[in-house]
Amino acid sequence: MADVTALTFLALCLPLAGALVAPFVIRIFGANGAWLLAIAPLLAFLHFLRFIPKIARGEVVTGGYAWVPSFNLSFSWLLDGLSLAFALLITGIGTLIVLYAGGYLKGHKDQGRFFSFIFLFMGAMLGVVVSDSFLMLFIFWELTSITSFLLIGFDHERAAARRAALQALVVTGGGGLCLLAGLLLLWNVTGVTRMSELMAFGDLVRESPAYLAVLILVLGGAFTKSAQFPFHFWLPNAMEAPTPVSAYLHSATMVKAGVYLLMRLNPIIGATTAWEILLPFFGGLTLVVGAALAIGQTDLKLKLAYTTVSSLGLLVMLIGFGSEHAVAAAALYLVAHCLFKGALFMVAGIIDHETGTRDITRLGGLMRAMPLTWIIAVAAAFSMAGLPPFFGFLAKEEIYTALVGGDVRALTFTAITVFGNALMFAVAFAVGLKPFLGRPLETPKHPHEAPVLLWLGPAVLAALGLFAAVFSNFTHTALSSPIAAAIRQTPADIDISLALHPGLPLALSALTILLGIGVYWQLAPARSAMASFLSAAGRGPDHGFDLAISGLVRFAGRLMCVLQPGRLQIYVTCTFLAVAAILIIPPVVYGELPRPPAWPADVGLHEWAVLLIAAFGLAAVLVARDRLTAIVSLGIQGFAVAIIFLLFGAPDLAFTQFMVETLSVVILALVMTRLRLSPADRRPLAHRLFDGALALACGLGFTLLLMRATQAPFNDALTLFFNTYSKSIAHGANVVNVIIVDFRGTDTLGEIAVVAVTGLAILALIRIRAGSERKLAANDPALEAEGR
Repeated sequence: MADVTALTFLALCLPLAGALVAPFVIRIFGANGAWLLAIAPLLAFLHFLRFIPKIARGEVVTGGYAWVPSFNLSFSWLLDGLSLAFALLITGIGTLIVLYAGGYLKGHKDQGRFFSFIFLFMGAMLGVVVSDSFLMLFIFWELTSITSFLLIGFDHERAAARRAALQALVVTGGGGLCLLAGLLLLWNVTGVTRMSELMAFGDLVRESPAYLAVLILVLGGAFTKSAQFPFHFWLPNAMEAPTPVSAYLHSATMVKAGVYLLMRLNPIIGATTAWEILLPFFGGLTLVVGAALAIGQTDLKLKLAYTTVSSLGLLVMLIGFGSEHAVAAAALYLVAHCLFKGALFMVAGIIDHETGTRDITRLGGLMRAMPLTWIIAVAAAFSMAGLPPFFGFLAKEEIYTALVGGDVRALTFTAITVFGNALMFAVAFAVGLKPFLGRPLETPKHPHEAPVLLWLGPAVLAALGLFAAVFSNFTHTALSSPIAAAIRQTPADIDISLALHPGLPLALSALTILLGIGVYWQLAPARSAMASFLSAAGRGPDHGFDLAISGLVRFAGRLMCVLQPGRLQIYVTCTFLAVAAILIIPPVVYGELPRPPAWPADVGLHEWAVLLIAAFGLAAVLVARDRLTAIVSLGIQGFAVAIIFLLFGAPDLAFTQFMVETLSVVILALVMTRLRLSPADRRPLAHRLFDGALALACGLGFTLLLMRATQAPFNDALTLFFNTYSKSIAHGANVVNVIIVDFRGTDTLGEIAVVAVTGLAILALIRIRAGSERKLAANDPALEAEGR
């Protein structure tokens, strides 16, 4: 078990190691360095591959290391059917993406930086899906947002890339904060911080008064990450990233994180009325919106991006239904989508790389120039369209099996799914077939077949889409059934194969194909109709995001003008108002006011004299006609307090007080004389009264605090400790000195540092003032003469 834990930890760290060495490998080997870099995710893939037999038997593998045991915080992982399938997809497709990126970005000046980002992204996503602890899940969840920001904005010199990166970060980062709140609520309700332990508390969470809040917060995190309507707009804009990023983002990584979260928490917050209403509604709406918007695009990547939105909506809808067949369909479609979408995105990148354009209206007749790419594209398109003998066909059959029913709800969502799948059928062949048929069109670059680094990845994924369907028994045993079992937390046995199953699902598949062929046949009119509809509908959520950000910036600017007006007097006043409120309001509200103290009967004449000196010093401050006199008079208070310390047997403290007061008076006097302030206080009477009242309130607050503290029972534990150990441990007889220098040496160091920084700041202000005066004098001879 220890070996498994260590190897799993190493596998999780391999992408991070790849991020560290990538720039050096690319600098030495160039684009061929991709072959070496691909070893890291390949080794991680092979490690996780070893768990298939154990997970297929229904076992769960957990491990990790305790971090803060007292708070039940750990770096721990959970491997079951769901997390293992995602880990295999992330590392397996990640290996192919690394190779693909080596060919796609060959010769790019920042290729090493790109590989570092993609490996960090891979490691973050891998951490999300295997995390057992809540803390680990949230940290990696936010890391996916940060690393995707770096990847989407990779071409940072373009404004569109910067905007898309910021948009993705804001939307998904905001969702991450919702997820954090949801996880904290789950912790509060159940008292556990691990997913493996959480599975036993489903009934408790669903019956909790906090259930609805947990559900909304979790959906906020999942919907933003998986681009559900109305948060779908960031995902197509993320196409500003290089194509390897798009292929990885849409197939196996970030956009699937929200779907993963819903699948993982299905046993905890699923199977409720709210769950079965919200998820199918938003999922179905996203399915239709994404597919319809895909029809209206001419850019190959944008068409695929909108179908990803549509597919994510379909997955969310199936999870919301939650039935045995719906969960099985979600498991099948999850795997199928990763395979065909990754392949088609890489095909779109190949077309762009070899022809110089992704505009579908400018592409045609590429079959002869790029025969291998054409075969790969058709195979992936068949799977996306749900045609046999590819895995997408099995997924679509299971989807219709899950949705058919006689009630209005089932009929509605079945119609929505047929419509959405028909549109995705048309888009699949618009991307995978249309650019290769017809007469050749002139393109910016002369088309030719791609090098092996570019076609290897999509070829493998397209082939896997075929083999997974042909050998469906193995696929279900190794992946599909364990995924479904993990989602429902009950044993699952998916047995759908390529054999035709006459019935309503097959009829719905046939209807989908007929509708899809019709849309494909009339693709240009459909695209024009969609463009007209969008024009009539006006600006959508994407423009709303710009308005929201612009409004936020304006609000922040105005708020800053209020909170930071640039006047020190306002800052100081607000600070003392807060101090007075904190010191006075809580004791009054909670009835913690101190008892009136008894007047001491043994006050000596010399002590009265010291108090009288302090009173005269206070009066001198109030009646002083210039600031210098007020500063010197203010020092009388400090010296009087130092004498009191001395009279009560604290010579060390008295000495410190004498030094502080002397330095304060000297420094303040120097600063005041150099800053050329007005010689007298010119404030209006109202300002003086307000400032005086505020000073009295702060003084009263501190007095009440000290009185309440002195009236509390005295705990002499620290006194005994210091008296006992000052000499034996610190070898000092003066307890006060030992406390300051040894027991609280770090505090003393910090205080010294504060004094030093303050002195440097004062010196800088004086020099700035002196420099300004010299410049003024140099520009005005009269001022120079006055200075002399």
